[in-house]
Amino acid sequence: MAAINLSSLLLGLFMLILFNGSNALSSNYYDQTCPMAEATVTNAVEKAMFNDKTVPAALLRMQFHDCFIRGCDGSVLLNSTRKNKAEKDGPPNISLHAFYVIDNAKKALEAMCPGIVSCADIVALAARDAVHLSGGPSWVVPKGRKDGRITKASETKQLPAPIFNISQLQQSFSQRGLSINDLVALSGGHTLGFAHCSSFQNRIHNFATTQDIDPSMQQSFAASLKSVCPMHNKVRNAGANLDSTPTVFDNRYYKLLLEGKSIFTSDQALLTNPTTKTLVTKFANSRDEFEKAFVESMIKMSNIDGGGQEVRLNCRVVN
Repeated sequence: MAAINLSSLLLGLFMLILFNGSNALSSNYYDQTCPMAEATVTNAVEKAMFNDKTVPAALLRMQFHDCFIRGCDGSVLLNSTRKNKAEKDGPPNISLHAFYVIDNAKKALEAMCPGIVSCADIVALAARDAVHLSGGPSWVVPKGRKDGRITKASETKQLPAPIFNISQLQQSFSQRGLSINDLVALSGGHTLGFAHCSSFQNRIHNFATTQDIDPSMQQSFAASLKSVCPMHNKVRNAGANLDSTPTVFDNRYYKLLLEGKSIFTSDQALLTNPTTKTLVTKFANSRDEFEKAFVESMIKMSNIDGGGQEVRLNCRVVN
């Protein structure tokens, strides 16, 4: 009996430490303080999607870019000031958009429960809604993040680049506590969205000394990309969809990857390692397996501690 009581006491102590930690996240964090928080964010995402089909891809990418720099602290939302160039103005983030969706959700939440819901949590919730409202899975988002006060454009060079090879990708993910499985699952986020020519020019022009086009690309697919993105492209918004169903969250990305129809070097890199290639094949063959893995990896990524210290009243500026 004493042994049982001791083990119960230790378990209770462990749970107390786990959930009373300063940065502990909880699925029911706003149940008492702002019970309509999630519904309010969903409403903002739905309204924006109705007017702009590119919103879901933007919101999903926004969370990746937030969590990969300084953890999930909403630092990607902060505006530049006279003395500081912010993350959102760093080269990899110039094409990030749909910040207004976060602003709209925040405005509604501040009217409802002032100073309660963090901008970092809104980003995490909006990314989940973006996936679900595009036909993908839903999941319970752990909440309770605080907003960071530091944002530096120079730090965006730490983001994994579209030209990365498999070892560079693995290193980037492992530095953030993410595994090779997470790498392949989260790459499936490329089922939504669009890429500008500059992000894949390296594969269709002057690929190597003796080859103009990346030989791993399917020939007619490469030719279609070249026609849209000529060598000296002058069309600012020219580019290509990341898969053939860019507004639907499905496993088409993996199927096309196996057919030689991927966009980025970093996509193709997933086929250069036996472990990642096996996972690509698994996800191409089963949408259920992909969605299950994606949800697990999204929750894991959204738990990267940002060390934030406040709940911003305006997501674009520190308090």
